[in-house]
Amino acid sequence: MNNENPIERYAAFIVDIDGVLVRGSEPIPGATEGLRRLKAIGEALLLTNNSTRSRTEHAERLASLGFPVGPDEVVSSSYIAAHYLARRFEAVSVWPIGEGGLTAELKAAGHRIVTDPEEAEWIVVGMDRKFDYKAIASALRALLAGARVLATNTDATFPTPDGLLPGAGAMVGALAGMGYPPEVVVGKPSKIAYETALELVDAPKERTLMIGDRLETDITGARNVGLDTAYLLSGVGKLADIERIGPPPKWVAAGLADLVAGRFVRRPEID
Repeated sequence: MNNENPIERYAAFIVDIDGVLVRGSEPIPGATEGLRRLKAIGEALLLTNNSTRSRTEHAERLASLGFPVGPDEVVSSSYIAAHYLARRFEAVSVWPIGEGGLTAELKAAGHRIVTDPEEAEWIVVGMDRKFDYKAIASALRALLAGARVLATNTDATFPTPDGLLPGAGAMVGALAGMGYPPEVVVGKPSKIAYETALELVDAPKERTLMIGDRLETDITGARNVGLDTAYLLSGVGKLADIERIGPPPKWVAAGLADLVAGRFVRRPEID
């Protein structure tokens, strides 16, 4: 019998945050040590659809919870959105719908945050816990003046210790409900998210593993760009979802600590 832990074959790991490392403001049991052990095996890059914080803010928050993470090891959907626009259009005028981290990343990439929505070339939509009718009305002014829509992600919910809360998909849906769906979505499962992450890891695609808790974003998006995947049951997903949503991940484990230790709920018959 082969006792090798197949996870040790990988040279790099792309790791989700919410549902893998934390639930809300609380670390998932075993995740802190799990990430340390993962980084002893290979390079680890955190890829999150959470647009509310900048890369620096994500790193500071995780470090305060005991995770060994620096800003260069985090790629958020706010960062991806800002750099996508900069690459495609250079500096643009933006009316952001989101929190401080989104605005910080847009400014850092050279974009101009407008105070009049009618001056915006783009509306960039992310998670906003103060979203209200006034925000919808301001967005409509921008849209009627010709602004285009970019969504950081369309996640319907995100996990907290008290259960699920509405995600950025609720904000994006408000604009779509007025007849303006996003022209582009940059967060998972978009190829844009994974291509951005793969540019930042020093490993070939075939030796890079995506670790996440959402089949419809983390796992499906990674498979679409040719990455092996590990599905953790520590977040919003359930084991039964594999048959319902598909396609199946390569590995399934209860949490990050179990994955790194080689304790699988499900694994391929042939590795």
